[in-house]
Amino acid sequence: MTESATKLEFGGKTHASTAKLELDGKNYEFKVRSGSVGPDVIDIGSLYNTTGAFTYDPGFTSTASCESAITFIDGDAGILLHRGYPIDQLAEHGDFLEVCYLLLYGELPTKAQKDDFDYRVTRHTMVHEQMSRFFTGFRRDAHPMAVMCGVVGALSAFYHDSTDISDPYQRMVASMRLIAKMPTIAAMAYKYHIGQPFIYPKNELNFAANFLHMCFAVPCEEYKINPVLARAMERIFILHADHEQNASTSTVRLAGSSGANPFACIAAGIACLWGPAHGGANEAALNMLGEIGHVDNIPEYIARAKDKNDPFRLMGFGHRVYKNYDPRAKIMQKTAHEVLGELGIKDDPLLDIAMELEKIALTDSYFIEKKLYPNVDFYSGITLKALGFPTTMFTVLFAVARTVGWIAQWKEMIEDPHQKIGRPRQLYTGAPERDYVPIAKR
Repeated sequence: MTESATKLEFGGKTHASTAKLELDGKNYEFKVRSGSVGPDVIDIGSLYNTTGAFTYDPGFTSTASCESAITFIDGDAGILLHRGYPIDQLAEHGDFLEVCYLLLYGELPTKAQKDDFDYRVTRHTMVHEQMSRFFTGFRRDAHPMAVMCGVVGALSAFYHDSTDISDPYQRMVASMRLIAKMPTIAAMAYKYHIGQPFIYPKNELNFAANFLHMCFAVPCEEYKINPVLARAMERIFILHADHEQNASTSTVRLAGSSGANPFACIAAGIACLWGPAHGGANEAALNMLGEIGHVDNIPEYIARAKDKNDPFRLMGFGHRVYKNYDPRAKIMQKTAHEVLGELGIKDDPLLDIAMELEKIALTDSYFIEKKLYPNVDFYSGITLKALGFPTTMFTVLFAVARTVGWIAQWKEMIEDPHQKIGRPRQLYTGAPERDYVPIAKR
């Protein structure tokens, strides 16, 4: 097959119904499908059977792996919609469990539906008491994400009465359990990490406030919830709830396509999220600030970032999907400054560096031309540090928020009548068939 022998063109002018492929002198037609918004897709499901060829798309950046009605992103325009609702409206006016309901069921809840959903999630926040002993199997200095992978994966051993994915009721119970127990497990991972006693959830607190209480309360004194900080935590959860077919979500769907139980699927998503190019980006951004060390060193690092021959990259700027300002970053920027103002933080060297970098990125022509705007990871890292979380916990908090997105996507996949086990193809470049040579003759 040569490049000159292959030609692909759309039939029609505005909304094509077919795409024509010319390959080695033969012509083929493939159906073109249109979503409610976004680009058209060429349905190549029959490509191999009809042509004997595969497509080659490293990272699947030009491939729609599924049909979904949950989240829409337009990276060029800086748009993020959950079930049609703009992320800024949800973060500004809603709460996290309201967004959870929306992602799971497709519509914003009525007052009665919201009260019922909140009640069910709240009553599932405790974990089996034996799980507290499970934590002692980890080293004292284990990374909290390593603990999360192990503990969440073990949930199916504790709650095997909700692992039958063919039963809608069990799927619902598993969904409630995962959304409710993830913050409890995350808080336990944090407490174990710093050597403090586990704190049980409180039913009178909302989702975000309850999480802060479990992380920062101690048995010897009362912990008072700061509403500004609780609202900031709420927004962080909302902004990270779902983000279309990203690496961890695709991992959850791929694991789920094999029929694996939901707890195992979410554990797989957590493992993928741990990567510094994905969920670890906000931790990497804070580590970068630590490397810069002082405001006076910023010009040197800016020059290095602009030097294409220097491997240094400014973490927390730009985004693989968004070629415009990340819509989540606008809300997170406001939230970060609210938290810093509430806590009166003025002399933290890392935050001083972050604020100066923010000014430069928003005014320097190099950053503006290349659209390297501060992203949600940049501002969430600053905010989480101000709230008192160590950098090792940043990705854990991401996992708490993203669990509902994973569950919604998993649920949608299970209920999709066209769902198949995932089986990507490859472009093989290894040795062709050859005969085995006995070791004495090699």
